[in-house]
Amino acid sequence: MHFFDRLADRIATADSVVSVGLDPDPARLPDSVLDADLPRWQFNRRIIDATHEHAACYKPNAAFYEDPDGWRALEETIAYAHGKDVPVLLDAKRGDIGNTARQYAQILDEDAGPAADAITVNPFLGRDSLEPFLQRADRGVFVLGRTSNPGGEDLQDLELASGEKLYERVVHLADLWNQNGNVGLVVGATNPDELEEIRELVPDIPFLVPGVGAQGGDAEAAVEHGLADGVGLVNSSRGIIFAGEDADTRRDDSGDAFFKAAGQSAKQLKQRLNQFR
Repeated sequence: MHFFDRLADRIATADSVVSVGLDPDPARLPDSVLDADLPRWQFNRRIIDATHEHAACYKPNAAFYEDPDGWRALEETIAYAHGKDVPVLLDAKRGDIGNTARQYAQILDEDAGPAADAITVNPFLGRDSLEPFLQRADRGVFVLGRTSNPGGEDLQDLELASGEKLYERVVHLADLWNQNGNVGLVVGATNPDELEEIRELVPDIPFLVPGVGAQGGDAEAAVEHGLADGVGLVNSSRGIIFAGEDADTRRDDSGDAFFKAAGQSAKQLKQRLNQFR
């Protein structure tokens, strides 16, 4: 079963297009998880318990797991999310020469341990750098298309000889690379006009739209232009997982109030987005 078919089923089950970013910054974890063997895994488990009813997907960012205990925490997180029937999109932004890319792509293989259902990739090195991901037809591959960070325009706005901007060429290439029906695009939510423009360029590719939440992206535009036949994801990370972050909840030994706030934030985002579906 292809990733986007599984995602469509999950969206229907949860009545949600919310992607919950699992970015367990060690400096911001509440006291209630700090004594655990794997604090990041304990944190993620509590977040998943609090939010899974409202989550279409979980999106751990690889940067928060790149040490031995972190990889263990990530494996446990993927397995636990799957136990809740929620797919996992690893935000790793991979993209490298062939033999290195083949190694990176093993995170999508079940025989290497709990496997992510999808991954984000960086297209700067071209198709051959992404081929090990693209050829896994049952896994989702989200290509960085248009990012919302201030420096993104340094390269993405460059005009090519064809008259296209660089990000527009990337969008077209992603469409060409979608031979297995497993390609999505990462498109930031902070510029609604660009979201609409990119949707017009590629009508059938689902988007992962980050930036709705702490970054202040446009929720209505994210839903209107981010979904293709009702399939796509709108992500919030810090706005959900650290929604309960204040002095009192961080020091609460049980952590109940902290994680309850995360669940409420996920529910509120789901309801906010569903107004526009």
